[in-house]
Amino acid sequence: MTHPSPGFQRFRAAFSALALALSVLATAGHARADRVRDLCDVVGARENQLVGYGIVTGLSGTGDDVTVPFAKQSLESLLRRLGVQIPAQQVMLRNVAAVVVTTTIPAFVRSGARIDVTVSSIGNARSLRGGVLVQSALHGADRRTYAVAQGALILGGFSAAGSSGSSVQAGPSSTARVPNGALVEREIPMSPNQNGKLVLALKTPDFGTASRLAEVLTKDLGTGSARALDGGAVEVKPPSPYKDRWVELIAHVGELELEPTENARVVINERTGTIVVGGEVNLSPVAIAQGGITITVKETKDVSQPGILSNGNTAVVNHSEVQADEQPPNGVAYVEGATTLADVAKALSAFGVTPRELASILQALKAAGALRAEIIVQ
Repeated sequence: MTHPSPGFQRFRAAFSALALALSVLATAGHARADRVRDLCDVVGARENQLVGYGIVTGLSGTGDDVTVPFAKQSLESLLRRLGVQIPAQQVMLRNVAAVVVTTTIPAFVRSGARIDVTVSSIGNARSLRGGVLVQSALHGADRRTYAVAQGALILGGFSAAGSSGSSVQAGPSSTARVPNGALVEREIPMSPNQNGKLVLALKTPDFGTASRLAEVLTKDLGTGSARALDGGAVEVKPPSPYKDRWVELIAHVGELELEPTENARVVINERTGTIVVGGEVNLSPVAIAQGGITITVKETKDVSQPGILSNGNTAVVNHSEVQADEQPPNGVAYVEGATTLADVAKALSAFGVTPRELASILQALKAAGALRAEIIVQ
């Protein structure tokens, strides 16, 4: 009889705890309905992305070097705009880095408002710690300038290196943020009025959720006030009390509550071994036999000495040892049908398997038609 490894036992205990927690949540009833503002976006009132190019100064010898031509050209251009003329061969770059500046400008932001920006190196700078972003114009997709960014950088990571080549790094040191570093110079016009109507776009398109949203709006605003255009949008016709009062209408609609439909979905991230099982997942009765193969490869070095009074040379010989061990399946387990997420977790927690092996079991259940859910592999 084989015994599960300590890692299997820990995973089994963690999965059992998860099943217990899900059982408690299942007995507690349905979760509170979501607000419309959390499920929908207003068409005509959206965020916009801005991007710009700039240079960071004040680095302690961790900036770009002379092999980055655009950094040198940018520094020369900056000095010329400031009235400083300097021979190109005298330009030093170790305290300067070329960067790309990005940000997202929210809807209805007025001129003079400040927003955060992200700065990332595009050269070979080792670190942006201690740097200051020089004024950089931020452009939209139409190439017009909507904001300018400038300020001291804040890093979340660090890096250090010794003279012998040893180094240590925690978190990215080539990316930084400037809180409130961008000043909005031009407003982006927004209008939620779509030919006299308000259009709500679902963040996660679904025909069932769109139909429920139209019913909730019709019940609150009156007959004929809302209709679902498709699975991703609902059109709202303002009733008389909200005629030409778009702000009040959007605020009122956003506070309404709606219980969206849930999709039976299992998300598997094979890189990290993470498995997330969504609601409404059903499992039919099925028999499962699970086993695994362990392959161990050992590399050792042997020294081969020449014979006495011979003209041979001492040589190092690599020796490889490959061992394959197939773990027999723990019998054939019968899993009864499960109709809730908690039941699915309980049914699968009986196997002392790793998350990667559990992912294989879930995909096999899907292929056999026993798991009625959409499986997304990332």
